[in-house]
Amino acid sequence: MSRIGRAPVPIPEGVEVLIEGQRVRVRGPKGVLEQEFRAEMAITEENGALHVARDSDEPKVRALHGMTRALLNNMILGTTKGFAKTLEIQGVGYRAELKGESLMLHVGFSHTVEVKPASGIRFEVEAKGDVVRILGHDKQLVGQVAADIRKVRPPEPYKGKGIRYQGEHVRRKAGKAGKVTQ
Repeated sequence: MSRIGRAPVPIPEGVEVLIEGQRVRVRGPKGVLEQEFRAEMAITEENGALHVARDSDEPKVRALHGMTRALLNNMILGTTKGFAKTLEIQGVGYRAELKGESLMLHVGFSHTVEVKPASGIRFEVEAKGDVVRILGHDKQLVGQVAADIRKVRPPEPYKGKGIRYQGEHVRRKAGKAGKVTQ
């Protein structure tokens, strides 16, 4: 049996979990998340914790067991603590700023790129404008919005300019060797 799938998911105080067949709704202080799970997974609530069980030992079903438990855990963590992704902007003149709820990116184009937040997402920009934080209660949505922002100007390999995840290592290339004189 899956070690991850076997572990119960504790339900903290202030979080309400509603199980309707295969649909699970989690309501917490940060928001509401709802997801439908596969029929092979049996989700039950016992003693203030969620338990996931599977009906067979087929490899496909075994793989879903741990994933289902991890998704439930992310739903509970998201509605209590929330999730964040941090992006760094590097390059001369490259910066970000907030205009209302929208994120305005100045990253070397002839125009400013505007990124509107999805429902449940908000942006924070540090004073210098080189660090952007994406905050929200849905882990999948936070990661997708961060990936979409990074896609506007991914880091290039010669000078390293662009938008990167915090702590991301960009492999650098040497560039031209130049003309050899004798």
